[in-house]
Amino acid sequence: MKNLKVVFFGTPDFAKASLEAIHNSKHTVVGVVTVADKPTGRGQKMTSSPVKNYAVENNLTLFQPEKLRNEDFLNAMKNLDADVFVVVAFRMMPKVLFQLPKLGTFNLHGSLLPDYRGAAPINYALINGDEKTGVTTFFINEKIDEGNILLQSELDIEANENAGSLHDRLMVLGANLVVKTLDGLAENSIVERPQKEAEHPKNAFKIFKEDLKIQWQNPCRVIHNFIRGMSPYPCAFTTLTVGNDKKSLKIYSGSFEIFNHNKTAGSIDINKNEFKIYTEDGFYLPSELQLEGKKRMDVKSFLNGFQSFENILIDG
Repeated sequence: MKNLKVVFFGTPDFAKASLEAIHNSKHTVVGVVTVADKPTGRGQKMTSSPVKNYAVENNLTLFQPEKLRNEDFLNAMKNLDADVFVVVAFRMMPKVLFQLPKLGTFNLHGSLLPDYRGAAPINYALINGDEKTGVTTFFINEKIDEGNILLQSELDIEANENAGSLHDRLMVLGANLVVKTLDGLAENSIVERPQKEAEHPKNAFKIFKEDLKIQWQNPCRVIHNFIRGMSPYPCAFTTLTVGNDKKSLKIYSGSFEIFNHNKTAGSIDINKNEFKIYTEDGFYLPSELQLEGKKRMDVKSFLNGFQSFENILIDG
């Protein structure tokens, strides 16, 4: 099998796993491209991406361009004479860049395309209550996540897993698929195929803060899937009012029971032993949560923090 020369583009841990898999394969990483270091946290300490950290630890040639159309950067990419560019969790690439390598540029996406094109495929597969998802490699073109499919790999979604655990499993599955795709391109054994156009596509738009609020008037299962689809990050929240004090309450996990009741959605039963939040068709029982200004904790520790349970409300 031919040994391909690869330039890798990526930023977070999800991408680092693929870079590591390529580096440990028969193929050669001739360059790594990631974002510039950024100040983070209260101290605004300069922080490197996981992809950069791996590249530095393994003495890989690293690039951190501010602009992907920069002439010096483009010339540097040309001089690497790569066979293929691999992109995982990076940013949109201009055509002048992705058309450079001989075999093209392919991307790894965390869904079974054409479902869940966009920034948050893992979250939305859970929010929508899907039982199956997967990863796709596809050639990049000028439209977002719409290029010809190379390979796909499926994964069953476990009953109560959250976005964090699904992310980690897809990260491993995706890293393996990236190497399998490189092997197939090296052997010229992959037949690329256009994506089917779905009449009602499942979308995975970028998630903003205003999208994270729990709507307690929804059915239990919809709320449960929403919470696990947003956990542990960016995390669904509601508003807890104690007297005149309003605070954000993040909910990471919980369970639910469906039954008929005459309570208003968003009303609560709360005491030292239980915390029930009523929904359209039952109630939700948070098991792990975080009140604004406090640490993440289990529900028992949360309830022990109250001296009185009078005048406590949830914003429904």
